[in-house]
Amino acid sequence: MKTHRRDFLKTTLAGSAGLMFSNYAFGTSQYPIKGANDRINVAVIGVGGHGRTHISAYKNQTGDVRIAALCDCDSAYLDRELAALAKDNIKAEGYKDLRKLYENKDIDAVSIITPNYWHALATVWACQAGKHVCVEKPVSHSIWEGRKMVEAARKYNRLVQADLDSRSNNSLAAAIDYMHQNLGKIQYMRIVNYKRRKSIGKIMGPGVIPKTCDYDLHSGPIAMMPLPRQKLHYDWHWQWHTGNAELGNNGPHQMDICRWAFGKTDLPKTVFSFGGRFGYIDDGNVPNTQVAWYDYDGIPVIYDSRALGERTGVDNMDGFTGYTVTGKKVHHPYTGDANCSFYIFCEKGYLAGNSIYDNDGVLVKRFNEPSVGPQYNFVKALKSGKREDLKTDILEGHLSAIISHQGNISYQTGKCVSLEEIRKTAGNYKHLSEALLGFEEHLKANGLNPEKEEMYMGSALNFNSQTERFTGEQSEFANLFLRDNYRAPFVIPENV
Repeated sequence: MKTHRRDFLKTTLAGSAGLMFSNYAFGTSQYPIKGANDRINVAVIGVGGHGRTHISAYKNQTGDVRIAALCDCDSAYLDRELAALAKDNIKAEGYKDLRKLYENKDIDAVSIITPNYWHALATVWACQAGKHVCVEKPVSHSIWEGRKMVEAARKYNRLVQADLDSRSNNSLAAAIDYMHQNLGKIQYMRIVNYKRRKSIGKIMGPGVIPKTCDYDLHSGPIAMMPLPRQKLHYDWHWQWHTGNAELGNNGPHQMDICRWAFGKTDLPKTVFSFGGRFGYIDDGNVPNTQVAWYDYDGIPVIYDSRALGERTGVDNMDGFTGYTVTGKKVHHPYTGDANCSFYIFCEKGYLAGNSIYDNDGVLVKRFNEPSVGPQYNFVKALKSGKREDLKTDILEGHLSAIISHQGNISYQTGKCVSLEEIRKTAGNYKHLSEALLGFEEHLKANGLNPEKEEMYMGSALNFNSQTERFTGEQSEFANLFLRDNYRAPFVIPENV
């Protein structure tokens, strides 16, 4: 398996796209697309939930885009969205199988909003079929397949954008620039994700597959098994074989901000995670409360995922009582998404969302720049044919997803321990004891006793950014999580 970096290599023009789409012929420009004044034919794959956001964004760009097709393996969702488009006098073709969609040579680009385990294969097949791609976060379900997505984009000269919204936020971009120019060196970063995630329920026996859904296509790359939960759609996020927990669900957004703000192409050298699935007896097997600590060239990055409580007030996040920097509590305002907050602490102040504060928590500057969404930027890049016009190229999306995968792999290679053992271990990592205190307060605020809950403490893992593999102790076990097992014919090949 080739795992060295490909991002600095020249892209190569492909005469044909092997494997499934061996007869597709490519043009001769760098990123062949229609003329700058032509409308782009786009298809949206996965229209049950967030896919409607993509549909809406493309509908609002009628001068540049035509929604030519929709694809979903559940006819209930597909028929609903086709009918909605028809009411707006948009005639789109409907597809159940994305492979049939990819055979349509009139389709220039696709948005992929499928379950996580489909992202990589759908992207690789799209590149092989000559389609440009906008793929949702996390771009991959595992580290290995994310690298294959990058290789496919480069091999077939496709523009592939990771749909990470923050890069399209001009206010955040201005705040980050101000931070670099005025606040000195970054000291550490804290992220809190406070999205409420309710129990997915406990069933006896398999769940019921909707009659409108082709379960073979829905399963795709994963083993086709009796449904191990009550609800087919969305709740796949909270089972490891299909989802990536909250750290992989919303975490890639914040991890991308982390890499963007640090200006780094390498990855954290060390990761350590702990948490558990508290308060529920259900079919979910991923943590609903989790802390991941990263060493980013000596700069700690701490990610808190707390899914039990509702947000009850601006300065009261059900047990989250604030941050301390060198012993001093600082202001922690909500900005942007009311349930996800990130803070970059520097020598002379800190960035919180789109705002800059001094070390006493006094607002210095707030940025309110006009912005457009990631689908608009994707279309702009398609019109120009320039990869540099992509706000988040697939390589950036892959690297940001890796950080979430690192934290989850640490957790998955760990063991059940007492809270006291976690307390002792947390003392070895800078600022982690502060995060642990908030973790305990969150459980207490939601009626749980941290001393009696079953805690899970992950392994401390070292990571090599060049090989994209773990090294040192526990690495043999951890590296087993780098790659998924795939079900034929839904297999990502070694050579894309």
